[in-house]
Amino acid sequence: MKDEDRKLAHILDSALPVFARYGFQKTTMADIARTAGISRASLYLAFNSKEELFRAGSVRAHRLTMAEVEAVLDRVGDVIDRIAAAISAFQEGLIAPFGKSENAKELFDANMELAEDITIAARSKLISLLSEAVEDAQDRGEIDLAASGARPADLAALIAAAMDGIKHNFRADGSSDDSIRLLMRVLRLALMPESRR
Repeated sequence: MKDEDRKLAHILDSALPVFARYGFQKTTMADIARTAGISRASLYLAFNSKEELFRAGSVRAHRLTMAEVEAVLDRVGDVIDRIAAAISAFQEGLIAPFGKSENAKELFDANMELAEDITIAARSKLISLLSEAVEDAQDRGEIDLAASGARPADLAALIAAAMDGIKHNFRADGSSDDSIRLLMRVLRLALMPESRR
């Protein structure tokens, strides 16, 4: 990683807890500069505004998270376990950092205002990756979609929709994990032959 890239990553990593603590509206560039250990002038050399910085943070978080989701789904092993790990990676990378904040709604709204295109692209990629994993599992005979009449893309979209619901009920106490485990048990029972459950 180049020095400039390291500097930007440091600023974005420093900004995340500041936004989580104060919310988007109350966070100032001075707060971020102080946390990053740089001057406001240095911060403004890197980012012209708080909005630009927030969007760059969203780009980075989505890029890193989707790379992790893809890596998890590419692993060898039980497809339901890989889907569960992918959902966890997605939640940890994109939901947990703000979901644990009392400013979560404001931050998610700011993200949709400033980086909606990035969020939509990541969701589309997630559905595509899940669809590929389901299709591969079906081709290997690991799961059977015949009884449900669903296509892999339908199931992937349903999983993503369930994740959205879980996101809106995200809890810092880990109860969201219970919802993910329940979703995975339902998928396992519905899709896998009894001998593989």
